[in-house]
Amino acid sequence: MALFKKRTVGKPGEWFYCLEHKKVEEGPECPAKDRFGPYTSREEAQHAMDTARERNLEWENDPKWHDRTGEAPDERP
Repeated sequence: MALFKKRTVGKPGEWFYCLEHKKVEEGPECPAKDRFGPYTSREEAQHAMDTARERNLEWENDPKWHDRTGEAPDERP
């Protein structure tokens, strides 16, 4: 008997965005490494890539992240 069961069906109302198939799915159909979520609505999951893009821009422009002047994050030792 397995100690851990693989959860194949999500809870009703959980929405995910699959990065591999580029589609919205209710419940986790694809592996966790290939999806964003859970989201509370289908519409929110449909905009997952927009949300990620906006958060990345905010993070990249955060003055706390760029604490050394003139250096990009990937140029640090």
